[in-house]
Amino acid sequence: MEDIGALESRILAALDRIGTAAGAKGGGDEQAALSKALAHEQAKNVELIDSARALKDRLDAEIAQLTDKLAAQTAQIEQLDTDLQRLRASNTQLREMNADMRQAITTGKFPEVADAAKDAEIAALAAQRAADAAEIEAVLGQLTPLLEEAAHAPG
Repeated sequence: MEDIGALESRILAALDRIGTAAGAKGGGDEQAALSKALAHEQAKNVELIDSARALKDRLDAEIAQLTDKLAAQTAQIEQLDTDLQRLRASNTQLREMNADMRQAITTGKFPEVADAAKDAEIAALAAQRAADAAEIEAVLGQLTPLLEEAAHAPG
């Protein structure tokens, strides 16, 4: 933005110098034509500067929007990773409890191990549900903007 302002100042100063030099050298008709051309170029310059500013503002807004979207997706990925780690730990515990239960059945210690196995299975199911919910949330997070865009699309 500072570059645009600096360029604008330099261009306007150069155009003023050209206008001053033309005014000092030229005659009445020539000076009027040069002044008109100078005014036209200055107007085009202002339009270009305004257009560049508008473009920069639009790009800044898009960058901010994309940054927010990236942050939201990063948070979703982190939540999915956390739920996946919990699910893996629960499944590992469940496999260990099943192995212990098989061992207990062969040695006759079934009631104590059965309760622990049930607890491990409940924890694994809860972790699976949390992972599924996080995955659904991530999918909905991706679909919602697309559905809103389609709803507002012409036709």
